Amino acid sequence: MAKKSIEILVGGFVLLGLAALLFLALKAANLAAFGNGETYVLKARFDNIGGLKPRAPVRSAGVTVGRVESITLDPQTYMGVVTLQVSQGVQFPRDSSAKILTSGLLGDQYIGIEPGADDKMLDPGATITQTQSAVVLENLIGQFLFNKAADAGGGTGEGGSAPAKP
Repeated sequence: MAKKSIEILVGGFVLLGLAALLFLALKAANLAAFGNGETYVLKARFDNIGGLKPRAPVRSAGVTVGRVESITLDPQTYMGVVTLQVSQGVQFPRDSSAKILTSGLLGDQYIGIEPGADDKMLDPGATITQTQSAVVLENLIGQFLFNKAADAGGGTGEGGSAPAKP
């Protein structure tokens, strides 16, 4: 009888551990609901969305106020159209701007909204017109290396002297 009760306790402990792992996996994948409240839709157009993914957070002043619902390509302008679900209790002025930012040096990307100063608020379904695309780390490294190579192979530059002729 004692052996059976120990087996039941071990089984319960294993189930509890599996439930904790499932919870952590959902949190890490941003699949847990950010809130059950009412939301409204905003859109933003970007030249480059980088590694932004659906369900990424939408933040203002570091506070999560929504999620990215979908990302599509506009076939006429070839810009990325990001559809945002924003909490109903948060309204942004019409001259607000949206940026694609990164959490930490190599972290996940998210949308950051900076409120403007306009008296009128964005209507549901409106498009945020002032946007800043993602900074792609590979492009920055490439530009840095290209500039270093150009400096090294540039010959005589400003302040340099040409070699003396014999």
